[in-house]
Amino acid sequence: MTTTGPETRSHQRERKGRRVAVIGGGITGLSAAQRLISTDPMAEVVILESTERFGGIIRTEHGHGFLMELGPDSFITNKPGGIQLCEEVGLADELIPTDAEFRRSLVLRNGKPRLVPEGFMLMAPAKPWKIATTPVLSVAGKIRLLREAFIRPKTGEEEDESLAGFVRRRFGRQTLERLVQPLVGGIYTSDPEKLSLKATLPRFIDMEQQYGSVIRATLAEQRQKKGRGEADSGSGARYGLFAAPRNGLGSLVDGVLEWLRGSERVCFCSNTPVSGLTQTSAEDGTAAPSWAVSAPDVPDEIFDDVILTLSTHKAADLLNDESFSELAQSLREIEYASSAIVVTTHKLSDFRHSLDAFGLVVPAIENRRILAVSFTSRKFPGRAPAGHVLLRTFVGGAMQPELLEHSDAEITQFVHQELSAILGMNAAPSFSQVVRYQRAMPQYHVGHLARVAEIERLSDEHRGLHLAGSAYFGVGLPDSIASGWLAADRVLQGV
Repeated sequence: MTTTGPETRSHQRERKGRRVAVIGGGITGLSAAQRLISTDPMAEVVILESTERFGGIIRTEHGHGFLMELGPDSFITNKPGGIQLCEEVGLADELIPTDAEFRRSLVLRNGKPRLVPEGFMLMAPAKPWKIATTPVLSVAGKIRLLREAFIRPKTGEEEDESLAGFVRRRFGRQTLERLVQPLVGGIYTSDPEKLSLKATLPRFIDMEQQYGSVIRATLAEQRQKKGRGEADSGSGARYGLFAAPRNGLGSLVDGVLEWLRGSERVCFCSNTPVSGLTQTSAEDGTAAPSWAVSAPDVPDEIFDDVILTLSTHKAADLLNDESFSELAQSLREIEYASSAIVVTTHKLSDFRHSLDAFGLVVPAIENRRILAVSFTSRKFPGRAPAGHVLLRTFVGGAMQPELLEHSDAEITQFVHQELSAILGMNAAPSFSQVVRYQRAMPQYHVGHLARVAEIERLSDEHRGLHLAGSAYFGVGLPDSIASGWLAADRVLQGV
């Protein structure tokens, strides 16, 4: 165990504010601590992290002129969490947008990289006329996609619908299999037949209900943007809406840590896995319950509140007292997928393809052994030396879990084979590293919002327990930050 910060285990000084345990030192936990300290001048926070480093899946490394992201490489800016956190820790001036020169994406079709139709955003064709020239769809598939503008919407209160069901109903099978599945799969690593539209992309439900059609809604939005003088954001995953710190996302973690270390009311405990939580109440019922947090070689710690930012299956393991049995069972109902990222560095001349895009997504129907390739040094400047390129290739996910059973050497080998076959790589990378994320991506299956509502109901029965993280209301970094802030706000409200 490594501890930094005030000697919070000493009970000699009088406590004046709420004492909060934040379990998990990823971006959610750090954001929760930052909100508590910045809002309540009396709060004391102890951050307990099971590994030696803070930041969770955010990990930036530098070497040989490359800036390598081993986790996420950017965040979306139409949700405020990422931008606001950067502002609060003094990093706003370091944010850079994606490179407009390469603001496009590719999709594999019959083994060849093809441009995603210009203006096609996940499943919203902002420029329907561009569909006519795409080689990704057949003539029949193009007609079926465009006919969406004339398909009547569902009416009344409907049960949760899968992404696949919605897209087939409105756009047809080809659009689902050749465009939407790989584009959305690159975000959620999920099976579209199981993915809840309400929990992941509810704006498309709103489009259908408000305008009767996704195409008509998208065209209306485009007219509004044109009237406001807003620029086109490219194609694929709305790349124009993404940003990252100049020196990588690791600098965001460093910025938050530096900010927190400026307070005497924060204690950092790394290499400190928590083994259990216990809630205790005053015998006369006059005082709020307190929480005992157990960790190896450490006496039980007593806190007013606990913010639990772990994955739901790990959170359930900590809630091992019989009083938490229903809550633990509900937490375990959220499934997770595993994936791996293979980070490689190359000379640009080692590819026959020009790599003149932000990346490539691979439909499941192509039967390849990779999900997607991010041309990271094309997305943001400063990621690779001149004449070189940094790639991040994604493997596994919910639809190909068996690929994670291979060794790192085997994964590296078949990724190199796929890069050679698809992009014409004709020389071995100068650097290659496999980064695994076991059960790291929560799966927002149909009925997810109902499951989360039940989890919230059950957790509310245990005053002072607050759940946060990517498993509940969004998987992106801004969502995780907002989740940490919401948990901190509930602490401050005494919920």
